[in-house]
Amino acid sequence: MDDRTKQILALGREHYEKREFDKAEHYLRQMVDRNLKFADVYNMLGVISHDRGEFEDAQKFFENALAINPNYTEAALNLSVTYNDLGRYDEAKRIYQAAIAHGEEAPGQLDPFVKGKIANLHAEVGQAYVDAGLVSEAMHELRKAVLLCPHFADLRLKLANLYRQQGDLDAARYELKEAIVQKPAYVPAHVALGVVQLALGDHDAARKEWHEALKHDPGNKAAEMYLRMADTID
Repeated sequence: MDDRTKQILALGREHYEKREFDKAEHYLRQMVDRNLKFADVYNMLGVISHDRGEFEDAQKFFENALAINPNYTEAALNLSVTYNDLGRYDEAKRIYQAAIAHGEEAPGQLDPFVKGKIANLHAEVGQAYVDAGLVSEAMHELRKAVLLCPHFADLRLKLANLYRQQGDLDAARYELKEAIVQKPAYVPAHVALGVVQLALGDHDAARKEWHEALKHDPGNKAAEMYLRMADTID
């Protein structure tokens, strides 16, 4: 690599670290134009595209990063998040599981306690974004939290509620069903899933969830209220 190319790469990485994405992209794309295959360059371009909501472009960049370095865990996790954004949930889960399986074999892996701590930090940042009215940023943080700890039913519930607020009922239903798989007696997930099923027009499925909530928590006020409401609709 000549000195000019080294300088371009260094400038791209420097601006990226400062989250000066427009400036970073200017230099990183020059690396791509020169046909220089650096996995981290493609990963950074993927993050920049994802930050702009250009999910299909982000997907291609992350896939290119993994084609160069199949063991690039960060790119794999970013690709998993992007697949999730595109509604490709099965592929998101497959990529995530493969990335985690690879990480478990590698030195310096995160133990479950640390993963949980980081996931909760992502959730806290997500709540800060919600409080600031930045819902898409909040959802991005929660998706990262769920990818780290997919068995945390409460994180899936929070993400599902944001999906529902944004009108993405299918994504909300998916997250809530996964939450219940992880924690079958999690009453808030059953109540929320009932609301989503009702919004999707499946009244019977909605009632089933609210009755399930009452089975685990007799006298649950929310479930009782929704059941009464459902009776007035029909």
